[in-house]
Amino acid sequence: MKVIKAYFVIEDQIDGERFLKSLEKYGRVCYKSESKITIDSAKKLISNILKNQHESVIEHEKVTVRVICDRGVTHEIVRHRIGSYSQESTRYCDYAKAGEILYIEPIFWTTDDPKYVVWKKAMEYCEASYNELMKLGATPQEARSVLPNSLKTEIIITYNLREWRHFFRLRCSKKAHPQMREIALPLLEEFKKKVPIIFDDIIVQP
Repeated sequence: MKVIKAYFVIEDQIDGERFLKSLEKYGRVCYKSESKITIDSAKKLISNILKNQHESVIEHEKVTVRVICDRGVTHEIVRHRIGSYSQESTRYCDYAKAGEILYIEPIFWTTDDPKYVVWKKAMEYCEASYNELMKLGATPQEARSVLPNSLKTEIIITYNLREWRHFFRLRCSKKAHPQMREIALPLLEEFKKKVPIIFDDIIVQP
């Protein structure tokens, strides 16, 4: 077995300034104020749109992200209804062929913590059981029944900007699962760097 940390990859080449200019063009249709578009008018308009909670306008732009995390986290991610998902399938992926199963490191324990030792033994047992089932002729979709939530998985997520705001509000909260926040907090910081205005008002406690 191999233990890795969760991480993400932003799949799109995000041009935040282009986002704002496009959203301004779409938003001004509501007010028929296209004649007021200037080189630097987009930020002010989008700020006002968000302030007035007219967030349907920002649904016109989207971002796709690849998240590598444990399956427990993805069970929460896919509860966001307004999105598109493509996920690594335990029905079809033969983990025995890979030579070792990848697990996501739990962030609540250090490697010398007795609880981590118990977790690691459990993961080793799951891997051994999975491999034994495959040797006995089980199919991947049958053998997956012994795979745990800590199994590494990849999920491609596409949300429009409004749904990303909703995602960050929920998943960056101190009430969110720690392994969800492990992904959501740094991802929000990346979005703030790449997309002006849209995510600036989402403030979270570390």
